[in-house]
Amino acid sequence: MAKEIKMPLPSAADLFSTQEERDNESRESVREIPLEEISDFPNHPFKVKMDESMADMAESVKQYGVLVPALVREKPEGGYEMIAGHRRKMASELAEKKEIPCIVRNLTDDEAIIIMVDSVRP
Repeated sequence: MAKEIKMPLPSAADLFSTQEERDNESRESVREIPLEEISDFPNHPFKVKMDESMADMAESVKQYGVLVPALVREKPEGGYEMIAGHRRKMASELAEKKEIPCIVRNLTDDEAIIIMVDSVRP
């Protein structure tokens, strides 16, 4: 009786791409994401205020764009959830921008909450 040999074979992508290309695919990068695809984190404990500081920030975004990317995570049903950058998102909306630069990161609920709380301005 012949003995069955189980040997994992590389995928076609692994055969026809370089290690650098595969590494780049898994590396975080900044992407322009449409504002309409980003929802607030459920039960976000901090409220974004429409005050003079926000008006100044909106004016800055209108002139220079968002200089520091927001942090989002993908939602299972599609779209993104805001983790850090709620003020930048609102300023972008006020400046009538359609997109915002974001880093997309795979985070658990606990990781997302820790980052969200740590990123809040005093």
